[in-house]
Amino acid sequence: MQRDQAEPLGRALARIATNAAKGHGKTGKKSKKARPEDGAEGEAAVPDVRLFSRDGAAVAEEVPNAAAWQDGAVLHIGEARYRVERNPPALTELRLPRSLLAGFPVCPKVSAEFAAPQHCLFRWFREQRPAAGGEAAGEAWVETAVAERVFTPSNALVGLRLKLRCTPGDGEQRYGPAHEVESSGPVEAGPGACTFDSRHLYTKKVCGHGSVRAVSYNILADTYAQTEFSRTVLYPYCAPYALEIDYRQNLLKKELAGYSADLICLQEVDKSVFLDSLAPALDAFGLEGLFRIKEKQHEGLATFYRRDKFSLLSQHDIAFSEALLSEPLHKELCEQLAKYPLVQEKVLQRSSVLQVSVLQSTTDPSRKLCVANTHLYWHPKGGNIRLIQIAVAMSHIKHVACDLYPNIPVIFCGDFNSTPSSGTYSFISSGGIAEDHEDWVSNGEEERCSMSLSHPFKLLSACGEPAYTNYVGGFHGCLDYIFIDRNALEVEQVIPLPSHEEITTHQALPSVSHPSDHIALICDLKWK
Repeated sequence: MQRDQAEPLGRALARIATNAAKGHGKTGKKSKKARPEDGAEGEAAVPDVRLFSRDGAAVAEEVPNAAAWQDGAVLHIGEARYRVERNPPALTELRLPRSLLAGFPVCPKVSAEFAAPQHCLFRWFREQRPAAGGEAAGEAWVETAVAERVFTPSNALVGLRLKLRCTPGDGEQRYGPAHEVESSGPVEAGPGACTFDSRHLYTKKVCGHGSVRAVSYNILADTYAQTEFSRTVLYPYCAPYALEIDYRQNLLKKELAGYSADLICLQEVDKSVFLDSLAPALDAFGLEGLFRIKEKQHEGLATFYRRDKFSLLSQHDIAFSEALLSEPLHKELCEQLAKYPLVQEKVLQRSSVLQVSVLQSTTDPSRKLCVANTHLYWHPKGGNIRLIQIAVAMSHIKHVACDLYPNIPVIFCGDFNSTPSSGTYSFISSGGIAEDHEDWVSNGEEERCSMSLSHPFKLLSACGEPAYTNYVGGFHGCLDYIFIDRNALEVEQVIPLPSHEEITTHQALPSVSHPSDHIALICDLKWK
């Protein structure tokens, strides 16, 4: 029932009475026996309709609907009695992933009204295995011992489908009607050992409240992984099924969940992957997700933070090209860039974005963090473009971490598409770059673009300079970093990268045991 909240109760009751009489009249027309004998054919008497509060007192008809209809009130329609439930918990969506692998967590997508996934009840069932004669014995479904939101099927369930029954609930232990969903296919065998298994040995537990575990990872967008060019030229060594999004999502969810991270910055995240897969899965493991799409493309950036450690204070995302043209902050840089129209045009054509989130510790409100996440221009000869992009990024981060929130520590993650010998890396870590740096002519003299740049931060690559964070058939190198504010934060531990043997087991990345062409960077940080 949906009525105007300010409407007097009497009007709502009159409408209910009229509708009840109409309904009774219709049933009377259908059944000759039920017709009144006095000839008033089809005209049923309007029933007495009244509302009584929880303690049994009649609610006055002039009381507005918002105050009248309370939980536990009782509606009388003639002789019938109906208990009032106000905004009862209800499921709006319940979905299982299309691909299920033994040993990999199955995270349902749960959307609800007046309910929260953490208060819902979950019951998992598996298909009954056919008896020796080929026919299923008795019940088709057998309940498992798992009553959690996330279910990890064992090898014993390979070949069987799963069913989930979810009862929506809220924090006041009210429950709505249960819904069921069955998997579209059976559980399949997993790939065996994965590149991240040994890394999970270091990250079994969430680190303490004085520490922050950060992850940066380019997860390889589906929009790039499943093209003919990818299958035949970029990743010809990778089994085609291992490039499919459903398969890779199984690996990604297990990998990310197993890092027990407080902050996760992801690049190349398809919008549908964020909404339908990663956000629901990581939500089940206590992480809240934020997404920023690249204009003109179907992929973007995602930042996740642990809910019981951090709350979100504000977001300050930008697209580099838009910010450069419209924000006074970048006026000087924009004027300098205008002297180099060829470079300016390329910079403004790019859809690269910067995601900036300000987080506050839930246990110590004085501790705030500026968490930045980006994916810079990819072209090998685009060093000059990347320098302009990173200059805009550093100015914007300075505005957030120095002007809006004075002196809060910065963590800057991303795929910078820049090796440690590049101008971009040098600029971030040293605080400046000279106008005669070789990267200003990265695409030849005609695209020379010379300017000196600086920023005020003292940033350090928390995971150092690994031999590579990207390993494909034709290239390997270090392109990804977690830069930290060395004045405020220090590194407790860096989680070792997979061994060279693990990375090259299937020649290169991605592979059946690794879902991306990049490798996640993971480190534990603590406040100084």
